Amino acid sequence: MAEEEKHQHSLFHHHKDGEDKPIESGQPDYKKEEKHHKHLEHLGELGAAAAGAYALHEKHKAEKDPKHAHKHKIEEEIAAAVAVGSGGFAIHEHHEKKELKEESHGKKHHHLFGHD
Repeated sequence: MAEEEKHQHSLFHHHKDGEDKPIESGQPDYKKEEKHHKHLEHLGELGAAAAGAYALHEKHKAEKDPKHAHKHKIEEEIAAAVAVGSGGFAIHEHHEKKELKEESHGKKHHHLFGHD
């Protein structure tokens, strides 16, 4: 058993053989990081779209169900807030991806507000 390679797989991060090898040059893998930020950007966009659709659904239910309109209105507002938050996350990841691309091409970039 000591001779066998142990592979740990978490629920969301599956590694193929050879994919988790360290980079020997000490440089970050820009392509892999860029792909990661692009993936997270798309998840943020999807979250914003889904939450926005749910907010519209709750708005419609509030109009059709006056007895429970207050509950639907609250759920609509929560879903709208989630949509805004997801949209903000998507924008954040877009800028992270953009900065990483500039960094990989050797361009200087300026950070405001002390961003590392």
